[in-house]
Amino acid sequence: MTSPMSPPVDPATGLLAGVRYLQSPNCDDRPPGVAIDLLVIHGISLPPGKYGGPYIDQLFTNQLSSDEHPYFTTLAGLRVSAHVLIRREGDMTQYVPFHRRAWHAGASVFRGREGCNDYSIGIELEGTDTDAYTDAQYARLAGVCRILMRQWPAIGEDRIVGHSDVAPGRKTDPGTGFDWRRFRELLLQVT
Repeated sequence: MTSPMSPPVDPATGLLAGVRYLQSPNCDDRPPGVAIDLLVIHGISLPPGKYGGPYIDQLFTNQLSSDEHPYFTTLAGLRVSAHVLIRREGDMTQYVPFHRRAWHAGASVFRGREGCNDYSIGIELEGTDTDAYTDAQYARLAGVCRILMRQWPAIGEDRIVGHSDVAPGRKTDPGTGFDWRRFRELLLQVT
């Protein structure tokens, strides 16, 4: 694991330098003239409540076999992605370059503006709604968010939200296991 402060974004590729990149086909171009000004934090584990393994990578690259676990039949045909995943130990994988639109928020709205995928970056944390996230995840998340906030200054602290905030009633992640106060305190400490 590298230091909690993540490397900068390469403007040519839209990728975090030194971070594992696994290309997801589940993305497309952002609409012309749309600025990135929102970060959406998600929680994911596959199967639910299980950590580690290849299944998140497989989901985001359309390689997840429904034969691997009964729960996976509910995901058959689903085409989703996120820009970045932060695993329990803090390791990161990037699936979509930041300048492209990842398919992470689905039907969503933020402050009356629909289609959050168009103008947001999606960060997945390996976890569940109720399990506490790890120290390594908080440190890495704060570092990545600070990098992204420098790259896209329209992303203020008040524009970092949970999936549940942009899709209420439909989504609950990152859930009660995510300590927003702790995250915001760490965000202020990161330079």
